[in-house]
Amino acid sequence: MRWRNTANNYGFISILLHWVIALAVFGLFGLGLWMVGLTYYSSWYRTAPDIHKSVGLLLFMLMVLRVVWRYLNTGPAPLASHGRWVRLATKGGHGLLYLGLFALMFSGYLISTADGRPISVFGWFDVPATLTSIPAQADVAGVVHEYLAWGLVIFSVLHGLAALKHHFIDRDPTLQRMLGRAPE
Repeated sequence: MRWRNTANNYGFISILLHWVIALAVFGLFGLGLWMVGLTYYSSWYRTAPDIHKSVGLLLFMLMVLRVVWRYLNTGPAPLASHGRWVRLATKGGHGLLYLGLFALMFSGYLISTADGRPISVFGWFDVPATLTSIPAQADVAGVVHEYLAWGLVIFSVLHGLAALKHHFIDRDPTLQRMLGRAPE
């Protein structure tokens, strides 16, 4: 497998970024669902949010890397079997996933920094609180974060189902490309 994308396949770096980000999104979603039910007396009450924030900020960095990589290394050419509407839906869907991820991470940042304190990323470095003057910032950003998280996960499931439809019904190499197995 090549490191860079080719005309027919995604390269190792694109595939790795795709799957690591997908796992992180679903892992963070599960952690977020679990941690909102924790009580003050739970030993995870402070630890779970710290992990959630740290992984979320690392995910942000991966997403920036993914955008840069996508800009520097164009993806495979659209399949000839995909009509204009499929290509438009693909571009629009990917755009919504990217936009949704960045909006979700920004809302998480707004929640975490509403009190003016920086976010520590596993104690390695701190991300400063730069925007703290929005009225009811933590509450508003919290609602936005919750709805975006649900929307993003549902849309990601639909994205996965579309890939399975391409594989099993259309019998085209869309899914194989993201697994690094499409023929050259």
